This record gives sequence, C-alpha cells and structure tokens, in this order.
Amino acid sequence: MNPRIVNPQPLNHGVMNHRVLNHQLLVRILTSLTIVLGVNYILWRWLFSVNWSAAWISVPLVMVETYSLIDAFLFGVTMWRLRERPAAPSPPEGLSVDVFITTYNEPVDLVMTTALAARNITYPHKTWILDDGARPAIEKAAGKAGIGYITRSPDWEDLPRHAKAGNLNNALAATGGEFLLILDADQIPEPQILHRMLGHFNNRKVALVQTPQWFSNVNDDDLLGSQAPLFYGPIQQGKDGWNAAFFCGSNAIIRREALMQIGVTGYVKGVRATVEQALKAADKVIANARSEHSSSGQHVTRALEDIGSAVRGARRELKENKPVGSITYDFQRKVHAAARGIVTVDVASLQADMEEIERLSGIAPSGGFIDDNAIDRLAQRDWSPLGAIGSVRKIVQALDVDRSDEALPVMPMATNSVTEDMATCMHLHAAGWDSVYHHEILAKGLAPEDLKTMLTQRLRWAQGTMQVFLRENPLLQRGLKAGQRLMYFATMWSYLSGFAAVVYIAAPIIFLCFGVMPVDAFSSDFFARLVPFLILNQLLFFVAARGRKTWRGQQYSLALFPVWIKACTTAAGNVLFGRDLGFAVTPKTRQDGGPPWSLIRPQLVAIAALVFAAVLGLVRMFTGLGAPAGTLVNIGWVVYDLVILSVIIRAAFYSGFTPPKEAVAHGN
Repeated sequence: MNPRIVNPQPLNHGVMNHRVLNHQLLVRILTSLTIVLGVNYILWRWLFSVNWSAAWISVPLVMVETYSLIDAFLFGVTMWRLRERPAAPSPPEGLSVDVFITTYNEPVDLVMTTALAARNITYPHKTWILDDGARPAIEKAAGKAGIGYITRSPDWEDLPRHAKAGNLNNALAATGGEFLLILDADQIPEPQILHRMLGHFNNRKVALVQTPQWFSNVNDDDLLGSQAPLFYGPIQQGKDGWNAAFFCGSNAIIRREALMQIGVTGYVKGVRATVEQALKAADKVIANARSEHSSSGQHVTRALEDIGSAVRGARRELKENKPVGSITYDFQRKVHAAARGIVTVDVASLQADMEEIERLSGIAPSGGFIDDNAIDRLAQRDWSPLGAIGSVRKIVQALDVDRSDEALPVMPMATNSVTEDMATCMHLHAAGWDSVYHHEILAKGLAPEDLKTMLTQRLRWAQGTMQVFLRENPLLQRGLKAGQRLMYFATMWSYLSGFAAVVYIAAPIIFLCFGVMPVDAFSSDFFARLVPFLILNQLLFFVAARGRKTWRGQQYSLALFPVWIKACTTAAGNVLFGRDLGFAVTPKTRQDGGPPWSLIRPQLVAIAALVFAAVLGLVRMFTGLGAPAGTLVNIGWVVYDLVILSVIIRAAFYSGFTPPKEAVAHGN
C-alpha cells in the first residue's frame, strides 16, 4: 500500500481560501444547529420525560445523554476554528537538529531500519538511538552505521526511570541540538521531513510541530482502527485553530529552548512545593510546642510566638513568589535568634529531643531529603521548647532542593503520566508557546497487528490522559487560554464514554426484558426532538470528516468501553492512592496465541445480553406484554449496539496485515 503524501501547499490560494471559508461556515452552521436542537432535547428530557418511578435507570440514561450533548458541543467547538495551513517556508541553513529514536525492546532490525532512514534525512542533523534497554547489539549496530547511541547514565540507578519520558530527559542532558525530531522505533521518516517542518520555527513563538502518525501495515478496512483519520486531520486541525494542537509522542519536532524553559519552571515549582511542605510541618511543630508548654514562662512563650510568626511570614512570602533562597535564609536567622532567647529548658527533654534530631541523619539519604513519613513524625512528636525550635531548623535545612529522589533535577518531559506527550505540550502552551499541526505524512510506522496489542496500546493512551486530567485539570491550569482549556478537556472528556456506554447498552436490555421504561413515553414529542438532533450530529461528523472514513473510530469509541472504564479507575487509583500503573511498550510484531476472548469478555457478555433481550422483547410484544412502539424502538437500539460491538469480534479473528496484490507485484 502506497501512502498518499498530503501536500498542504495549495495551487491556488484564492480558490483554496474560498473553499476553506465555505466549509468552515457550513461547519459552524451545523454546530450551532446541533447544539440548539441538543439543548432543546435535553431540557425536555430532564423536565418532562424522565420516568421518576424508575429513576434508577431513567436518571442515569438522561445523564449520559447530557454527557453526549457536551461531547457534541466540544467536537463542534473544536471544528469551529479548523485550520488548514499552507506549506511551511524553507528553513534557514545552520540550525542544529538532534533526531531521537526511542526504543526499549523492539527488534534490532526494526530499530536500525528507522535509524538508517533518519541518518539519511537531507537536512544536516545528528541521529541518536535512545536505547532504554541498553542492548549491546543495538550499540554495535549504531556504531557501525555512524549513528549516535545513548542509554541511561549511572545517575538513574535505583531511582524512578519514568519510561519514555525518562529516556528522553536523559538524552536531553547528553545532547545540545536547538531542535529535536522525536521518532518511535518503527516510524521511518521521509528524507525531506526536516525541510518540510523546520520552516514553521521561523516563528520564534513556535515550540512544537506535530505531523500525522500513518501506518503502512494497515489494510483499507483498518479493522483495528489504527489510522485515526478523524484525529490526524480535522480534530488536530481544529485544535490547531485554537493554538492547542498537541504532541502525540512521535513524528514531531520540539524547540529545545521551550522544553528547557518548562523544565526549569517545573523544577522551581517543585522546590517551592517542598518548602511549603516543610513550613507546614514547622507550623505543626510550633503549634504543638505552644500547646504543651503554655506555662513554661514568658521567654518560652515569646520565643515560640516569634517562630510561629516567622513560619506564617515565610509562607506568606512564598505565596507572593519571593525568592525561595531569601525566604529560607531569613527564616533560619529568626529561628536561630529565638533559640538563643531560651535559657531555661528541661535537661531530660532536651537530651531526648537532641537524640531525635540526630536520628534525622539516618532518616534522610545523602541528598538530605526527608520523606513525608519523617516530616509527619516530627510534626506529631511532643517537643520541649528548644527541641521544637531545633526540629524546625532541621526540617528547613534538609529541604531537597537538589531533588535527590530523581536522577536529574530538571525534567523537561513530563513524568507525571505514562504518556508524556500531552502533559508536556500542555506545559508548553501554559508557558505561552505556540504549536503547529503540519498535515502531511512524513513518517510511516507500524500499527498493532492483533487485538491484544491494540488493547494494550489504547489502555496506556487512556490511562496517561486521565492521569493528566486528575493531576492537572486543564480547566484549572494557569497560563492556558479558554480555547486551549477546552481543547485539552475535550480529549480527556472523551475517555469517560466507557461509563456512558454501559448505560446505553443496559437501557434497551432492561426495557425489553422487564418492560421498565427509562423515558416517560415514546411520544411524538420524543421523536420530534431526538431524531433531528441525531441526524444533525451525524451530519456534522460527516461534513467535518470531508470524506475520511470515521465509522471505525465511532465503533471503537463504544466497543472499547471496558478499556475506557479501566483506564479511568486505574488512573484514579494511581493519582489518589499511589497504585502503580507500569508502562507497557506497544509490541511492534504480532503476538501469537489465538483470539484473546478473555480480554473482551465484557463485550461478549453485552452482545449475548442484547441478543437475548431482543428475542425476549419480541416474544413479550407478540404475547401482549410489551408495548409495540417501545419494543420496536428498543429493538432498533439493540441492532445499532450490536453493529457497533460486532467490530470487536472481527478484530479478535484479525490475522494481521495482508499487502495489496499490486504492492506485492511491485515488490513493496
């Protein structure tokens, strides 16, 4: 299969602009009509058609319908500013570029095929293989081909590795190119890739240029839904119109200056957070000491009050963004002065306190970092007055400003998610940098060739996105513009569809089996409001896609509902309770073992339940137990669900990529 290289340079700017404006106008009209009809339908549903006698199913149904309306609104807002860029200008000569090829356990031949293609990129650059597997075979092959080889430095031993993000951060510390082209191990670049992309960086505000991910081992049927033509097309172009096209992990160029800026900013935020944590602990220590020794004399009370005032002042200055160094220095001086003011202490208590303070050297590693347990222990202990002040001094002195719990103090690539791309790009946008979506296929990769691998890949994507959502909700992030907030939120919001799918599958089953109506009545009002909304919503998708095949993506948005639910729950467990997610590298070769029925058991149960409900519903209708109108509507609903879910069974039997006959004949 030969890919169609999309050249964004129009032959006639006037005709092109006229066509784009007409399309944008049509999209905006359809978006507006869809939202108006959707709001009209949802308001009617909430106010007049909820069957409150069966609220246990009717309320969840109207809630997920509201979710779907919000989803349609976010899609419409994305399309509102769809941007079709012209070709980038020619890049200037003399830019320094590092091409990074990230790998962990991929076959040597596959990695070297990509590396050799990267070495042959025509714009002057340096090619590096970032081997997180530290394999001698890769190192030897890279050396023979004159390609740079980077693996983790010894600094990473016994410290968090942060998967691909850590691999890239390690390479950033070992290289110096102004721009970084990042490629996954299977993404073979075109020779002109840098010439086609670098010109966008003539705009000094541009930090990122992202191109589509296109896969050469996918048949036209695209049974596993790998190509994502709607995302790598209208959705990214729509986000681009809001300056929110985001990094997708590969096939992108990033400006090093921008990365280092957000890395340093992240480091400063981390230090300030550590200082804030230490000051909170100091506040608890002093509060406990004041409570325990309120009758120890005015000199003790005054000294503890002075320290308490110093703590509050330091925390206030921290919120005012004053330099951390001056805050901690001034605070230490006040603590020292208060300690000298205390002349009468309980000798026994003092001795015990000093022993506890000395034990801090055993709690803290060589970098001086005191963990949360140690700080809580210090804050809860009953201290003598002088011991309390000494512990406060020790807490602040032991601040981990060098981040001894990490291999590198500065981590430009975000490490708070199993997918580093979205979080990193959101930090870039929040810092005021621009991004560009360049709609041209400039690298060809390998998609999963079996359902098991595809499910692993989609789960990791969804988990990473939900980690970012829970840790750094874009709606609350400083620096992001309103449109950027919505564009990031739209992607995160879409992964909640797994919960909606459960209700959409359950509602017709419940009606057909038990006659419980989630809608007060299937009246003419119901159909008059619902049908136009559904038609316009689908028409909006069709017009926005402009002939691209989007049906497969719509199927998987419902058919993978167990994956989306698992992603949400496991991400919440990781963020809220510290449960490990791990990092699963997507295999680049087919995994043997037959159809993975155990992995799609929830879908199989849903299919069986839908079929059973349809049969039972027809029996109930013909025996006079079921209302004909409601039964027929829900039978149609069941058929639609079955058509959607059927893709998962076909995918389970997928036997891998079969090259077209013409490609075989030409030796491709």
